[in-house]
Amino acid sequence: YLQATLAFSVAAYLFESYLDLRQYKLYFVKERPSNLRALISEKRFLRSQEYNADKMRFRLITNLFFEIEGTLCTLCFVYPFLWNGVPEWFGLDRSSELKRSLLFQAVCMILSKMSRIPFSLYSTFVIEDRHGFKSDEMTLGLYFSDLIKELALTAIIGAPLMCAFISLIRWGGKWFYLYVWAFMLTVQFVMMFLYPTLIQPCFNKVEPLPESPLKTAIETLASRKDIQFPLKKLYQIDGSKRSSHSNAYMYGFCNNKRIVLFDTLIRQSTEPEIVAVLAHELGHWKLSHTLKNLVIGALQMLAMLWLFSQFIGNEELYRSFGFEDTENATIIGLMLFASVYSPIAHATGLLMTMWSRKCEFEADEFAVNLGYAQYLRSGLIKLQEENLGTMVPDWLYSSYHHSHPPLIQRLAAIDSGAKALAKAA
Repeated sequence: YLQATLAFSVAAYLFESYLDLRQYKLYFVKERPSNLRALISEKRFLRSQEYNADKMRFRLITNLFFEIEGTLCTLCFVYPFLWNGVPEWFGLDRSSELKRSLLFQAVCMILSKMSRIPFSLYSTFVIEDRHGFKSDEMTLGLYFSDLIKELALTAIIGAPLMCAFISLIRWGGKWFYLYVWAFMLTVQFVMMFLYPTLIQPCFNKVEPLPESPLKTAIETLASRKDIQFPLKKLYQIDGSKRSSHSNAYMYGFCNNKRIVLFDTLIRQSTEPEIVAVLAHELGHWKLSHTLKNLVIGALQMLAMLWLFSQFIGNEELYRSFGFEDTENATIIGLMLFASVYSPIAHATGLLMTMWSRKCEFEADEFAVNLGYAQYLRSGLIKLQEENLGTMVPDWLYSSYHHSHPPLIQRLAAIDSGAKALAKAA
């Protein structure tokens, strides 16, 4: 198991590095492709190329570092050392599975964070700042304040969930995967409500969108007879506190839906463009993409938990990675299974990327059929410009990594849909 897992890890790293290098070469193109000249200014194009080249150089270095780190940790049996050391360091009985598992995860998380902080700091305070995305409010104090909040929330939420997870596995017998599946689905739905209402406000100021023509336009869009989106609340958050990147999202259950806009999106786009982009997002809801993704995710989780149930008692798996003490080691079994499951995760991830692209085209078509082709087009161009998105994507890199189709493909589909609509009218 150890050799096969490492072989796949190295093979996946080499393949993804090959894709990264294919894309990296395209960031040195200085002339705008003919299909971009009428859409993107030369200045913005060159800024995008420089920004993405910087990010890719950094990505190549960080990926190499973490691949070496992960391989060395596995070959040197660092995780068995930590698992065996926790009872001695903290004076625990080896049979105390919950306490031992919690402390093991805490030690692993802290060590992982420590190795990643320098890279995260460089990304935020050098690369993002160099290209004008870091907010002046994003100081080292705010960065470490966010980090402390993140660790605290992980402990407050993650520790009870881990205890429940382990307890269900121990209690559930051979059918434990069904109980854990039901539990995880419940947690997922609860977190869909808790994140925007309780967790997001810990990091951002969330307030109702004030009365304005934009709010009226969004409410009018949601109430259209061909949409009937049950919008209850409209919010805006101060995304600009940390970055000038823009975004928007929706959440809520049944007839209690809410839309949240980043203040950066409001500043960077016109009212009709924001409404057109939201028409696209509402298309995902109207076409049941969100529901379908939830169902697909639930089925994937069930399949993964069933496979885990076939591996959890495999003594050879534990010994292969250096774990001799396998009694009361549920969390170790899950960690090792995640490594063995990696090839399947990569394959399903690629399929989900293909599915996501299909959904994006369908949501664009939905917005076009509502009459928003012109403003959806200009809105997408502006989002690409403001966020310095990739202007010259390598087809293989993009197909593997990007859940959204390239801008040119989306614009071509929008233009084609608008022409067909005009012809039908």
